[in-house]
This record gives sequence, structure tokens and C-alpha cells, in this order.
Amino acid sequence: MNGIVQPPPTPRQWLGLLAVSSGVALIVVDVTIVNVIMAPVIDDLGIGAVEAQWVQESYAISFAALLLLAGRLSDAFGARKVFLLGLAVFGATSLSAAVAPDGGVLILARFLQGFGAAAILPTSLALVNASFTGRARGRAFAVWGSTIGAAAAVGPLLGGRLADLSWRWAFGINIPLVALIAAGTLLHLDASPRVRARIDGVGGALSVIGLGLLSFALIEGRAYGWFETVRALDLGVFTWSVGPSPVAVAFAVAAVSLGLFWRRQKALGATGGEPLVDVRLFAVDSFRNGNVVTVLVGVGEFGIIAVLPLWLQFALGYSAFETGLALVALAGGSFVASGVSFPMAASVPALRHVRVGLVLESAGLVLLGLIAGTDSAWWQIGLSLFVYGVGVGFATAQVTNIVLADVPVQSAGQGSGVQSAARELGSALGIALLTTLFFSTLASDLKERLGDAGFPGGKAEQVSGVVTESAGSVIPSLSDDPGTAGAAGPAREAMAHGLELASYVCAALLVLALAATLRVRTTSSAAAVVQEDEQEARSA
Repeated sequence: MNGIVQPPPTPRQWLGLLAVSSGVALIVVDVTIVNVIMAPVIDDLGIGAVEAQWVQESYAISFAALLLLAGRLSDAFGARKVFLLGLAVFGATSLSAAVAPDGGVLILARFLQGFGAAAILPTSLALVNASFTGRARGRAFAVWGSTIGAAAAVGPLLGGRLADLSWRWAFGINIPLVALIAAGTLLHLDASPRVRARIDGVGGALSVIGLGLLSFALIEGRAYGWFETVRALDLGVFTWSVGPSPVAVAFAVAAVSLGLFWRRQKALGATGGEPLVDVRLFAVDSFRNGNVVTVLVGVGEFGIIAVLPLWLQFALGYSAFETGLALVALAGGSFVASGVSFPMAASVPALRHVRVGLVLESAGLVLLGLIAGTDSAWWQIGLSLFVYGVGVGFATAQVTNIVLADVPVQSAGQGSGVQSAARELGSALGIALLTTLFFSTLASDLKERLGDAGFPGGKAEQVSGVVTESAGSVIPSLSDDPGTAGAAGPAREAMAHGLELASYVCAALLVLALAATLRVRTTSSAAAVVQEDEQEARSA
């Protein structure tokens, strides 16, 4: 821009984008695929509920904790090098998970797998941001963002199919894919420039502690209690004895750590030091307000994905594979958005893409809430998820483009790390809020419905507690017990009501994100992109 004609992207650049996007798809799939394979994992390894929970969540916690540090390492050592290192770690730990002889080894492998994922996500953003400009950048981020939405939806489908063979294939399949992605990255992406810089070790430690504990608190709040005092609590790795909830302690330590981290980064920047995150980036309007939108989008998008499969399986009776198949509609919508974004990128600014996407996401969720029931037709579910998926494809992709639009090239890794952390913390907050809302609604609504059906108060409370604690998985077996005969129908109705309410709340959060976009300003404009396209056409 500014009169400089940028050459159009080469086929090699697009192939490089394919490799980077595939790497992102890999780490997103590994978030959702584990939800589907947990039943055979529990049976095969003989693990309990606490270990099963840590198999799912250790990955998410280590992933979020390391994002800021990974972004700075990307600047210091080159985005491509750190991306490849992340792939290597991800592949090695996937192999460890695939051959894990017991729950402890599997939890450790998943925890270390998060290290690889943390290196892949922000460096993929930095690579896309550095490789594409003008109209092509909008198109590239459309592909990158649609990959996230599609991968999140395809994960359960893939998990359901692989679980029929062996749960170990859900991890083993990553190994050849990592090799292909690494080869594509080496062949089609040039080595990234490095910024000679020291890594702020103290700041890195504070960010890891702060983000890690904040993620733990958000994810585990419902399970362990938010602020109440506990007497004994098994956290898998160790037992928490008498004292405040570990979640409350985690929140407090995270707040102190992140406060100290911010003060240190601000002091280093003011004295000419080399901060892990240059806080002056937050003076950039599009970066600051774009990250606010990112958090809100993460809360609204990921919250519904956490509870939707429960309704499909336990209220509607879908199998794990059928649940994954239903979510393919979301992936299809995401891919449609990616295709539509290509011609629109020439004349429609990224901010408008985000707004269109948020409107469509909200509409899809409202539609889902309206049709949520115990006999919802598959085509109604598919339609609502397709509309929602189109919105995800527009909004998720281009909000990243907005956040990084005005970030200097030498700070691309830092900016990508912050944006990735905002996305992950938004998703963790969304899961915490929506699962708490969903299960609280399920418990109270079911108790009331059972009371109306003639169950004594104590029995209604007991059945409600069992259904809620099992996340609905005991519903199919309620009819087999004479003491709970007649409870299955009200349980399914309560679960449908929980999804309805969750859908409306997520839609409201995305409307709030839409309102937040009104505060975003970028220095780039659609007119400048059109001018660049005209110059390219004349030069051709």
C-alpha cells in the first residue's frame, strides 16, 4: 500500500498456507477428539473420573500457559523454526499418548502435547501475517480461520470413527500428518527473519504461571467449586486438604502473577529493555480493541460446542459417530464462508466480515435455541449449525486479521501470542460459564419436572444429582431401574431446556462482541486494497 505495488501471491505461498493451516487444524482437532474417545480410554486403561478429566484438560492448560512465551520465541528465533519445533514436540508426544500403558503416562503426554500446540498456534499466525499482504492477506486469514471452525467440528466425527478401531489411533494418526505438514512447511515457506533479542526469563515464568493458573481456574471452577472451603479434594496429581477451594487460590495467584508480569513488561519497555510483550502494542487501537472482540468471540463460540454434543447424545440418542456427523454441518458452513470470503476480500474490509459473521453466528444460535427439544429433526439441527458455521468462518478468520493489521512486522510474534492467548482464555471462560449454566439449569429444571411427575422431594433431588454428575450419560439407563422409571423423559426435556438457554446466552455474548467491534479502528481500508488491486492489474 501507500503506492507500493505488492506482487500477487505465488502458488508456493498458497501451499505454505495449506501447511500452516493444517498444523492449526491438527491442534484444534486434538482439543475436541478426546471428548469422544474418553469412554474406551477409561475402559482400556482402567482410569477413574479424575484421571479422565485430567486427560482432557491438561492439554488445554499447558497450551494456554505458554502462548505468550511462544510468541516471543517466534520473534527471536524465527516463526518457521519455532513452528517446526512445535510440530516435532506435538508428533513425539502424540506417539507417547498412543502407546501410553496407563493413565499417568497419558496425562503427562497430553500435558507436553500442549507445549507443541502452544508453539504452533501463534507462529502460524505470524507466518500468515508475514507471507501475505493486501487482498491476499484477507483471503489467507479466511482460510486459516475457517480451518479452526471446521477442525473443531470434524474432531468428534473423526474421534467417533477412530474409536471404533482403537482410541490409540486418535493420537497415532497425528504422526504421519505431522511429517507431511513439516515437509510442506520446509518446501513452501522461507525461513523467517529473526529479531536479535534476549528472552525475559522472569517475565516468561510469570506469564506461564499466571496464564496456566487462570486457565486451570476457569476450566475447573464448576468441578472443584469456585470459592467455598473444602476438606479433601483429589486433584489427580495431589490431594488438596482443608482450606479454600484450589480454584480460588489459583485465581488469586494468577492475578498476582499477571499483575507483576504487566508491571515488569511496562518497566522493561520504558527503560529500553526487551520485554516479552511490548505493552505499547496495546496503544494500537485495532490491536487493543480487536483482542477484546477476540475474547468475547471465544466465549460465545466455544461455550456452545462444549454442551452441544451432550444434548445430541443423551437427549436425542445420537451415537458418538452420529454426533460428529451432525457437527459436519458446522464445518461445511465454515468452508462455504472461506470460499465466499475470497471474492469479497477485494472490496469488503475485514471488520465488515467480522460483523457479518457475528450476525450469522447469533442467528444460527437463536435458531438452535428455538428448535432445541427432545425430538428435534436432524435437518433443523443441520440448518442452524450450518448458519452458525458460516458465521464462524467469517468472524474467526478476520478478527485475527484485524488484531494484527497494524502490528509492526518485528513484533508479529508477540502480537500473535497475545491474540492466541486472548482466544484461548476466551474459550476457557466460555466453557466455564456455559457448562456451569447448562448443568445448573439441568439440575434445577429436572428436580422441578420430577416433582411435577410425582417423585418425592428427596428422590427427585437424588435423581437430578445423578443425572447432572454424569453429564446426562445415565439417562438411557434410568428406565431400567424401577425406582427411576419415568425419569428419562423429564431428564431429556431438562437437558433440551439447558441447551436452549445456553444457545440464547451464547447468541447474546456474540451480539456483545458485535457491539465491541464499533470501537475498532484500523489504518487500512477497503479503498486502499482496491487501489492496490488496480495497480496490480495495470502492472500485469
